[in-house]
Amino acid sequence: MKQLFLSLFLSLFCISDAFAVDINTADASALKKFNGVGPATAKKIVDYRTANGPFSSCDDLTKVKGIGAKTLEKIKPMCTASTPAE
Repeated sequence: MKQLFLSLFLSLFCISDAFAVDINTADASALKKFNGVGPATAKKIVDYRTANGPFSSCDDLTKVKGIGAKTLEKIKPMCTASTPAE
């Protein structure tokens, strides 16, 4: 029984990673998958990243006009920020 619960837990963890959106590599259409992000905000994220370089973490999204603390909290469960290769 323990193994069943462990397997279920691990599979749920893997599923959430499979749907994560990397804010440093995603295009505007992928960014629209975030709850609370429409086409205009997705474009602002891409434009900000292009002008300022990669995001250090998902928390950096608050630097993008139109993304406040409440929107960030909706985004965080699906957000990841890869470390760019140098």
